[in-house]
Amino acid sequence: MADKVADKVADKPVGAVGVWSATLLGVGAMVGAGIFALMGEAGAVAGNAAYLSFLFGGAVALLSGYSLARLGARYPAAGGIVEYLVQAYGEGVFSGGVSIVLYVAALVSLTLVAQAFGGYAAALIFAQPAPLWVDLLAAAVILMFVAINLRGAGKVAVVENVIVAVKLGFLVAFAAVGLAYLKPELLTPQDFPPGGAVLASIGVTFFAYEGFRVITNAAEDMPQPSKTLPRAIFAAILVVILLYVVLAVAVFGNLPVARVVEAKEYALAEAARPAFGATGFTVVAVMAMISTASAINAGLYAATNVTYQLAKDGELPQAFGRPIGRSREGLLISSAIIIVLVFAFDLGQIAVIGSVTVLLVHAVVHFGHLTRLRRETGASAVLLLLAVLANAAAVAFVASFEVGRRPDVLLYIACFVAAGFAAELVLQRLRRRTIKARTPA
Repeated sequence: MADKVADKVADKPVGAVGVWSATLLGVGAMVGAGIFALMGEAGAVAGNAAYLSFLFGGAVALLSGYSLARLGARYPAAGGIVEYLVQAYGEGVFSGGVSIVLYVAALVSLTLVAQAFGGYAAALIFAQPAPLWVDLLAAAVILMFVAINLRGAGKVAVVENVIVAVKLGFLVAFAAVGLAYLKPELLTPQDFPPGGAVLASIGVTFFAYEGFRVITNAAEDMPQPSKTLPRAIFAAILVVILLYVVLAVAVFGNLPVARVVEAKEYALAEAARPAFGATGFTVVAVMAMISTASAINAGLYAATNVTYQLAKDGELPQAFGRPIGRSREGLLISSAIIIVLVFAFDLGQIAVIGSVTVLLVHAVVHFGHLTRLRRETGASAVLLLLAVLANAAAVAFVASFEVGRRPDVLLYIACFVAAGFAAELVLQRLRRRTIKARTPA
């Protein structure tokens, strides 16, 4: 019944966004800069078992994808997760606070991408790049795309589609060559780290799949979201799982773990050296820079649109929605926050902060789905419970691992979440005062 209602609500022309288009949208969003940046960080935690970490992270993504697919089919809206939070918990401090935390997670994701760009760019320029140069180059690329977005980015979409196609083709070719030069002894299970480390690394590798949720934002443009959305989400995640696992095998089957970890910010480029030498390193690094740059541009544009909508809804200050140039002031505010994060945290810290924050938001959404919306969506209670437990378990594994390695990261996560809810409380009070002041006595 819920499926029929959702299909009626999403009364769009047939063929607006079909399974194939939606799948490509999700694959393009997932196979972005994250894989260029996260391979080294996954190796730092999971060692040569990193391919298992990407496999397990994909399993968590599939469970999350099931929940979001059912929600998107029942509530097809461009707001995606923000809409589902409101449907589950109503409009208030809680749903608003979680929405702000999700916005912060998006900024953290862009910070990771910018640091990946800085890492590959610095590796091309310097033999031994200093961390400061990585941060400076990361900040520079953010400022460059701020300038571009202020002048308007109407023709960027076509370029983005071309880059996604080239990027996917390149990564498939890279994985194939890596498998051809594979050294099986580097992948022996005898060298695997303890199981707890592999499970803890899920908190990092899940972040490489996080982009699949953009498919839900296209639900209102699908002719039959109850069928199209689940198929597209599962197809996109399964394709990316296969690609990530093969890439991880190719990288750790060509380089010792120590080499991968040492080249953390540019691990994929370093993995090209055994087969192609310095030329391979340069080609992969340039491809990574193009990929990360395009992801930054698209991410800033998307973040600006999201902050504009949140400002209209009163979830963010009105300053975020004010026009400036051909964009909004939210572009400048978001970019300033990203640059601060670039200099405040290293890639490993930002990867954990971003991944755990997203996992927490997903757990909250899936719990609301299970306890309040399941009858509306017709979803399986067992699969929803597994989605909640999988996301919560991933957070627990990361926390138990990081408490002995980088306890400060857990404190930063708590501060980000607390700041999100504090901001929402302040905005709620300001909104009430404004309404009261405008109401005639």
